[in-house]
Amino acid sequence: MSDTKSGDDKTLSVTPKKTLTLKRPGTEQGTVRQSFSHGRTKAVVVETKKRKFSLPGDKPEPAAAPVSVFTPKPPVAAAPVVQQAPKAPPPPPPVERGGMVLNELSRNEMEARRRALEGSKVRDVEDRQRAIDEAKRRAEDEERRRREREESARRQAEEEARLQAEAESRRRAEEEARRRAPLAAELATVDDEDIKPKRTGAGAPVRRPVTPEVARPAKPTKGEEDRRRGKLTLNAALSDEDARARSLSSMRRRQEKFKRALHNEPREKVMREVILPETITIQELAQRMSERAVDVVKFFMKQGQILKPGDVIDADTAELVATEFGHTVRRVAESDIEEGLFNIADRPEDLEPRPPVVTIMGHVDHGKTSLLDAIRNANVVSGEAGGITQHIGAYQVEKNGHKITFIDTPGHAAFTAMRARGAQATDIAILVVAADDSVMPQTIESISHAKAAGVPIIVAINKIDKHDADPQKVRSELLRHEVFVESMGGEVLDVEVSATKGTNLDKLLEAILLQAEILDLKANPDRTAEGVVIEAQLDKGRGPVATVLVQTGTLMPGDILVAGNEWGRVRALVNDRGGQIKEAPPAMPVEVLGLQGTPQAGDRFAVVNNEARAREITEYRQRLAREKAVAKHAGQRGSLEQMMSQLQTSGLKEFPLVIKGDVQGSIEAINAALDKLGTDEVRARIVHAGAGGITESDVSLAETSGAAIIGFNVRANVQARAAAAAAGIEIRYYSIIYNLVDDVKAALSGLLSPERRETFIGNAEILEIFDITKVGKIAGCRVTEGKVERGAGVRLIRDNVVIHEGTLKTLKRFKDEVAEVPGGQECGMAFQNYEDMRVGDVIECFRVEMVTRTL
Repeated sequence: MSDTKSGDDKTLSVTPKKTLTLKRPGTEQGTVRQSFSHGRTKAVVVETKKRKFSLPGDKPEPAAAPVSVFTPKPPVAAAPVVQQAPKAPPPPPPVERGGMVLNELSRNEMEARRRALEGSKVRDVEDRQRAIDEAKRRAEDEERRRREREESARRQAEEEARLQAEAESRRRAEEEARRRAPLAAELATVDDEDIKPKRTGAGAPVRRPVTPEVARPAKPTKGEEDRRRGKLTLNAALSDEDARARSLSSMRRRQEKFKRALHNEPREKVMREVILPETITIQELAQRMSERAVDVVKFFMKQGQILKPGDVIDADTAELVATEFGHTVRRVAESDIEEGLFNIADRPEDLEPRPPVVTIMGHVDHGKTSLLDAIRNANVVSGEAGGITQHIGAYQVEKNGHKITFIDTPGHAAFTAMRARGAQATDIAILVVAADDSVMPQTIESISHAKAAGVPIIVAINKIDKHDADPQKVRSELLRHEVFVESMGGEVLDVEVSATKGTNLDKLLEAILLQAEILDLKANPDRTAEGVVIEAQLDKGRGPVATVLVQTGTLMPGDILVAGNEWGRVRALVNDRGGQIKEAPPAMPVEVLGLQGTPQAGDRFAVVNNEARAREITEYRQRLAREKAVAKHAGQRGSLEQMMSQLQTSGLKEFPLVIKGDVQGSIEAINAALDKLGTDEVRARIVHAGAGGITESDVSLAETSGAAIIGFNVRANVQARAAAAAAGIEIRYYSIIYNLVDDVKAALSGLLSPERRETFIGNAEILEIFDITKVGKIAGCRVTEGKVERGAGVRLIRDNVVIHEGTLKTLKRFKDEVAEVPGGQECGMAFQNYEDMRVGDVIECFRVEMVTRTL
């Protein structure tokens, strides 16, 4: 390092090339230049301040005159100042007091001007720098936005290229794996080495080996170069190792990049079997395909659909998506949960003969139950209210060592559903026709049910012991309904019987056994039981009781039974005579106790292995029933046309009812019968219907909905009766369905608005108009037809057009008020609030009557 003194020192002067500057008196300036290694230099300005001494008698030098400040001088004028030695300063010139004051004032002004000029220059420089910085910042922002746009376009292009080149992914994956094999070996070498930069010199920091596993994120520092260098020393400054070297962080990032490259290399696509339910969300579909949900959403966007991962799609759409992604599909449905529950195939060697199931069908009062009584040697009809069958009775009879199962169905029109269930669960249908009554509507309906079920028919012509019996007429009328009996050249067996006398009952049983032998009825008793629910009821003390017919297998206590929407463990089995039995073989009707609830009549039942499966099946069925109910109500509010239709029928009056019956079949029959009573103006609305006694909750429901309570073969408990009396709700009990339907019909008729009927009384012709003060216009008339009554309705007709319709205000004959005027006589009439009458008009008189309507 060397110090040199500049020889360019000058006195205060103003030159064309430099700005106006002022130097403090008694100072010298010089430049010292420092030299460092690698050719680096640094210039330092040095000022030397000299003290001047002045004596009172000295004179000022002419060089110090103020003129020299404003007059430019040549550069040589500054030579005397440079030649002054610092150790022997010349004595200061003498200063006069008055001249010093002027000199000081001018220097202060010059100093203020100099500072103002320098401040202006500094501000100009700062403004220019700010403008440059602002322009630079805007340019950087624009550049950054441009780079972002380019990066977005690049990513989009890469994504499109990836989708287009998906078919060649396997080949590229194999090539990439072969290319990265040496890279994996290099990575293994890098993992074993302890990578750190070499640094020599006394000031080199001591560092410990850094492992990538426990590396913590580096703290933000002022600069990477300063952090690596540490404290600057003379040896480090003079050494050549100041060049940029690879740091530990960069080596760690390189190592992690190698690992990611190996882990993220394209793998071979795995084709999966995707199980698709009836509905599925996009997110769940992506998970089952092991794909990203965003890729599935992009697929839908390409198809023109904007969907979210949480949206639900149907099975057909999901199958298309899965096939497009290269997967195979297996469709399943919620109903698959019932697979294997029914219709289990049996081996022929396991089948054994079983008794036939016979259904007795026919019109009401044709003797069906009496015929069954004669066969069973028991009096069943006496136990039925009104002498008619209102339940499905299932019985088993043994004759000559052969068992026959009989199912007795009601014949009343309200029990159509019961007859249909009886026909579906039977092997043979016995059509009972009274010889004195011939074929009736329910007889025709029973024929239709039997043909729909595909079961053979045996015709039993009953009541042949009566004097007016005509069996041949019955056979002839059956021909009209395509029932051809053997005596008429057909294949249908017919037997003339008498239930009261017991005539030809053996022949009827032989015909049943013959038909059963032809059908070759067999079943497998050594398997889980299946069958159908004939009837169900809620019994007080025993709970839900279901009458079932076992069709195949053997039902035993302890079995887990699923019947419709209910399930339960069989607690006891009761036969048709009221005795408990240990098992129920095929074709045997039994009562089952132990169900969780009352199933619907006609439901199929089956035995399952465990409670979990039973609960799963019933939960699915209950959910399906709720969805159907919701869909039904939603459909009633659905379209605009339906809303307009409801608005048009808003005058519909409803008769709310809460119905409780002894069995489920009776409830269905009552519902069907009451539905038929409804019209466009009134209808019966069943708020609640169920099997079992009337409880306090039924009364609360009836009070809330304003409904009446009907009990069919059931009674209300003490709490229900007290609640009904307190709420003023009527409870009606019935045991015969005829009476129930008639009473509801009468109640609905009371809701009908009365019919308005007009009765013509007479006509009168206006002959003259009289204008009377304080009374108004009076029409002088002659009664031309019928008579005219005071208080009746009148119409004013002019040229066969009704002009006014109202009532008479007065009716006089001469001067007296009269009640009526017969035909041919003259009278005076005045209208209520109407006086526009003319000669020649006709007054029509009529009477209005309100007539009560009935259904």
